[in-house]
Amino acid sequence: MMIIWPTFKREKQYWEQGIQLIAGIDEVGMGALAGPVCAAAVIFRNEIQMSKSKCQFNDQIQKPKGVVIRDSKAMTAQQRDEAAKWIKENSLAWAVGEASVEEIDTINIRQASHLAMRRAVDALSVMPALLLIDGNPAQPHTKIPAVNIIKGDQLCYSIAAASIVAKVYRDKMMENFSRRFPGYDWESNKGYGSLSHKNALLDKGITVLHRKSYAPVAALAHKQYP
Repeated sequence: MMIIWPTFKREKQYWEQGIQLIAGIDEVGMGALAGPVCAAAVIFRNEIQMSKSKCQFNDQIQKPKGVVIRDSKAMTAQQRDEAAKWIKENSLAWAVGEASVEEIDTINIRQASHLAMRRAVDALSVMPALLLIDGNPAQPHTKIPAVNIIKGDQLCYSIAAASIVAKVYRDKMMENFSRRFPGYDWESNKGYGSLSHKNALLDKGITVLHRKSYAPVAALAHKQYP
């Protein structure tokens, strides 16, 4: 299978138009049965500035030496941890936002994911002029224009970086939650509907971190709290 490496091609289109502060945005956790949905926003310097910095790319596709930057789902946990550290050290700005389980159940997961994105953008140390967002049309921020890129986490460097930062953040959060709520295997499944997680739901019932608006959880919640 051919490996697809993200590039700065999309960002460059806007840099050349004079738009310098461009934030890549991606979310993680929409399909999970438990835990918050999280999003990250990452702003890189203009690639001309980056080429003169310590980033030291080793080819024309912006793959920094010794670090893998690509769709976070195609990376190992160690690769993501190393990449997240590199991104935080070499980006102009980065931030993470989240929406709680209560917010997911109240306003639905799609709106909650937009809320997490907006919180990530608002937490940036500098305000971007443009948002590049992975996936289908979304306008999470009322004051900043957005461009949606299908498979953006595979194609766009800033979005790929955001996907890594968001996943590392949420994975560590779910690992911490697994110590508070043992037996659901969250340290491995990160709250997604694995067989071990579903079996634990049947055996142990739901927790306050389970999304009661999700059908598999709602069915058990009805039995647990008739």
